Amino acid sequence: MTKFETTLAILGFGGSFVAAILFLAFSWTTVRKLKKKPETKDGLGFEYVSGWNILNAAQALSIPRFITKKFKSTALSFLYADADLLYHHTNKFDKLLARFFYLVYITAGLSLILLVILKSTGFFE
Repeated sequence: MTKFETTLAILGFGGSFVAAILFLAFSWTTVRKLKKKPETKDGLGFEYVSGWNILNAAQALSIPRFITKKFKSTALSFLYADADLLYHHTNKFDKLLARFFYLVYITAGLSLILLVILKSTGFFE
């Protein structure tokens, strides 16, 4: 294994483990609180499978505001969480936890995808 391959594997698998722990922490601290409030319950976006609204909330609190405004103006806006509503009903810790979780989640996923693509094309041989 090359150093680059090892680094991608550690980022992918280690990041997935950390992301799973942060997923639970974010859902217990923030999303549970948002689900209990009637005004924010419907602002978490469409839930494909159980727990998808946790990812929607983390995404809405993590990505830049101009992107969430573009999401809001599309016909598929019901799929995404309402970022303005979530910003209003969360504190700084919730936002920080959401950003950290989403960053680790995306980094781990992209590292694993890149590892698979590079491995299948024979880059490491």
